[in-house]
Amino acid sequence: MAALGWLTPRRRPATARSVLAGEAAAEAARKSALPDGTEELPALHEGAREPVFPVAGDVRAAAFFDLDNTVMQGAAIFHFGRGLYKRKFFERRELTRFAWQQAWFRLAGVEDPEHMQDARDSALSIVKGHRVSELMSIGEEIYDEYMADRIWPGTRALAQAHLDAGQRVWLVTAAPVETATIIARRLGLTGALGTVAESVDGVYTGRLVGEPLHGPAKAEAVRALAAAEGLDLERCAAYSDSHNDIPMLSLVGHPYAINPDSKLRKHARSLDWRLRDYRTGRKAAKVGIPAAAGVGALAGGTAAAVALHRRRR
Repeated sequence: MAALGWLTPRRRPATARSVLAGEAAAEAARKSALPDGTEELPALHEGAREPVFPVAGDVRAAAFFDLDNTVMQGAAIFHFGRGLYKRKFFERRELTRFAWQQAWFRLAGVEDPEHMQDARDSALSIVKGHRVSELMSIGEEIYDEYMADRIWPGTRALAQAHLDAGQRVWLVTAAPVETATIIARRLGLTGALGTVAESVDGVYTGRLVGEPLHGPAKAEAVRALAAAEGLDLERCAAYSDSHNDIPMLSLVGHPYAINPDSKLRKHARSLDWRLRDYRTGRKAAKVGIPAAAGVGALAGGTAAAVALHRRRR
């Protein structure tokens, strides 16, 4: 598996840790994938339209979907955090901090390395010492509680179009691979590429394999999986809402901007990429605010972030 990241040419630079994270995600995804991605999918939202693409019967093509605000409203890791908080895994102040970090990232539109490092370390400290099987079982419950009703019907229709064409469909996300795998299975998708946390004898160690599956690491994961599965990336499609996923979108022949942020919208238009926006009214204006923002303790912090963002514009 170690050599898979080097089998196809790169368009964007990546660090060694990005390559390691991508290859670990690809290996985990292949181990957990459904045999054919044909698990029954819940009924689509009435009026959801399927695209002209993809080409039916093209088995060397696949589709890669970002998760947060592309397939699902909000961030999976924060929905998962709400569920763990409900089960007394950590204190309210930690949930507030996680939600604040997500709100800052989405509203300010920049990555603060210290914020990201702190968020990663906090999340790893929470799961350290817990069994993988325990978190998987809890994750199934959390999906039903917080995530099932937040799937974008339009994006789900796009994924179903690929499945109907006989193609494999993968989620690609910075969320833990276990959480991503649960969501993929519930949606009837093939599998998921996600951040891989190290475990020994089925117990989390509190360390990552490589780094979070974010930005260039996502592209590395897609590249590694495509090499292992015999896919032709020029015939594949990728879907995302974030400019941070431009490396992944640039890797495939059919990139889509879904509910795009302003930077991705501008980039997509300049390259004539296809765009889809399933937000309307207030939903579009509030895109990216984590579901955990409903926690009372976060209200003041979110308002402050909005005010600061407006002052900087």
